[in-house]
Amino acid sequence: MAAPQLILPVGASDADEDENALVRGPRGSGGAVGAAAQRAGPVPPPGDPGQWRLPSPRPLSVPLTWEARSVMHLFTVYECSLQEGGGPGLQEPLQLGELDITSDEFILDEVDVHIQANLEDDLVKEALKTGVDLRHYSKQVELELQQIEQKSIRDYIQESENIASLHNQITACDAVLERMEQMLGAFQSDLSSISSEIRTLQEQSGAMNVRLRNRQAVRGRLGELVDGLVVPSVLVTAILEAPVTDPRFLEQLQELDAKAAAVREQEARGTAACADVKGVLDRLRVKAVAKIREFVLQKIYSFRKPMTNYQIPQTALLKYRFFYQFLLGNERATAREIRDEYVETLGKVYLSYSRSYLGRLMKVQYEEVAEKDDLMGVEDTAKKGFFSKPSLRSRNTIFTLGTRGSVISPVELEAPILVPHTAQRGEQRYPFEALFRSQHYALLDNSCREYLFICDFFAVSGPAAHDLFHAVMGRTLNMTLKHLESYLADCYDAIAVFLCIHIILRFRNIAAKRDVPALDRYWEQVLALLWPRFELILEMNVQSVRSTDPQRLGGLDTRPHYITRRYAEFSSALVSINQTIPNERTMQLLGQLQVEVENFVLRVAAEFSSRKEQLVFLINNYDMMLGVLMERAADDSKEVESFQQLLNARTQEFIEELLSPPFGGLVAFVKEAESLIERGQAEKLRGEEARVTQLIRGFGSSWKSSVESLSQDVMRSFTNFRNGTSIIQGALTQLIQLYHRFHRVLSQPQLRALPARAELINIHHLMVELKKHKPNF
Repeated sequence: MAAPQLILPVGASDADEDENALVRGPRGSGGAVGAAAQRAGPVPPPGDPGQWRLPSPRPLSVPLTWEARSVMHLFTVYECSLQEGGGPGLQEPLQLGELDITSDEFILDEVDVHIQANLEDDLVKEALKTGVDLRHYSKQVELELQQIEQKSIRDYIQESENIASLHNQITACDAVLERMEQMLGAFQSDLSSISSEIRTLQEQSGAMNVRLRNRQAVRGRLGELVDGLVVPSVLVTAILEAPVTDPRFLEQLQELDAKAAAVREQEARGTAACADVKGVLDRLRVKAVAKIREFVLQKIYSFRKPMTNYQIPQTALLKYRFFYQFLLGNERATAREIRDEYVETLGKVYLSYSRSYLGRLMKVQYEEVAEKDDLMGVEDTAKKGFFSKPSLRSRNTIFTLGTRGSVISPVELEAPILVPHTAQRGEQRYPFEALFRSQHYALLDNSCREYLFICDFFAVSGPAAHDLFHAVMGRTLNMTLKHLESYLADCYDAIAVFLCIHIILRFRNIAAKRDVPALDRYWEQVLALLWPRFELILEMNVQSVRSTDPQRLGGLDTRPHYITRRYAEFSSALVSINQTIPNERTMQLLGQLQVEVENFVLRVAAEFSSRKEQLVFLINNYDMMLGVLMERAADDSKEVESFQQLLNARTQEFIEELLSPPFGGLVAFVKEAESLIERGQAEKLRGEEARVTQLIRGFGSSWKSSVESLSQDVMRSFTNFRNGTSIIQGALTQLIQLYHRFHRVLSQPQLRALPARAELINIHHLMVELKKHKPNF
């Protein structure tokens, strides 16, 4: 059989011409042919291979690509194989039909891409660069490709058995996979049916859960209802037989109260089962009420026994506070009876106790109390008469605080109350403020305890607790107010009243800390009695000082007056008390009293004939008042500051008055000379030489004796040695300053050549000598 030939459309007779014709063909046709050949594959032609044709509408003008050459070689190899052992049925030529390789734009683009890729190849570039004949080069490459291709075909033929075996294995795997697909499909259908069953079970489970919850809720409600309606035998036995003080009785009483409340609630809802147990519960309730009533009334009646410590039964009642709550919820009439009995009994007990204690307490008060004539401006001789009482002793003076202020100290304020019969046996006596403190501390303690008991036992609060408290303590509080009002009507001890005011202010704070507001109204009522009386007594003292006539006071004396001493003690007492809880009303009243005392001191000083005696009197009184005030009042208080200014002014005036007799001429000359120098008239000093000489010699001969006389005079005039020392020091200091000024005047040009300047005493020597006259105490 002849080898089949590939007939190209260009009509060439040999391979070279065929390749040249292909090179001259249109651009991109080689890639199209190769692609077509690849898509056709090496399928054996049905006819004669010699008749195979590849028609083309136009010649190819581009070189064949690797794909085209591969197709050509495949056909050649196939032809050779047919020559060697071709079989029948291959006589017909291969009919490829019409292949369109020109109209597909995509194919042209692909061919262009291949051409560009081939041109980029290094071998192609080198061949084009060196000028190698492409025809011989392509033949060589084609030959190499044919060899490689033949080798590959032989390899394929050698591996044909393995390929067939692989084909059989793939077929078997396909069968297995098919069976698995069938199994998985069955599983999928089974799972679909199971999912529907699960959804059905979920719906059934949800419905069962709803029914279960409903049944549990019904069971709980029915259980509560049954538990509330069933009366156990333990409850019946405890209510009927157990004593009231038995813990079992209290426990079952709480159970009975809960069941009675439950029955009332269910009965209101129309529960028919309540009728079965209502009668039993009513009989148990009546029995419990009777036992509780008897027990509580016995405890209340125990308060009436004489000398009974009522705190003990109160504490016992607090253990059974539920008894009253049970009565309040089940038998209001009995609860009201118990409450009224308690109010009546305790009200009488407190009233009796307070009246008895107050009466015995007043028996240990000082017998000597202030009267209406014991005022600051009343002279001591006014009360001395045949029928008059002696003046108050120092231990109970109404103008001196002494140790009376300790009653408002934290320690004394909450100290144990006074025991009257013990004080009487010891013959002890107390001022009114101490008795007032003891009485009201007992009242505060009892009231706080009673208020807390009422709130706890009777289960009240707010206005209801206040009303019940005043129902118990109202008569006692009113009795105390009436007694205080009666006592204050004849009280003239301002310090005692002021201390009582501060006692009440502190007790009010204590009650607030204990959270007992029930006494707030009582505190206000007490203060409403104390404040007006205190102001009245203070105004009476102010008026007594204002109306005092110095001429009726007897002999005059430069020492501190007893009225100013009274004022100093009295004012310092009120100021020290007021510092703890400042009150502006008190300071205003003290201010009025201070103005009247200052006016009184000036009126008394005016009775002295000499200015020196007047200044001595004023300085002694101001110094005494300032000293007393500074012992108790703060250094920056208004009273201290005011008297300090008055004392300084009078002291300076007294020093000038003291230096005037011995050194008056020197003082006058220095003042005149300094005035002339300031006005620029220093030339007038030339005419004062004789006067200056006399002053120099007079000072040098008499200053020591004058200073000695001055010191003695000061020490005789002032009772306060410290004040006298201060005045002497001030006088000597002013004398040194005066002499220094005299030196400066003499240093003026007009007096610098004065011969008497040599007789001047050296200023430092004068200072040393004056220090010798400084008193030492």
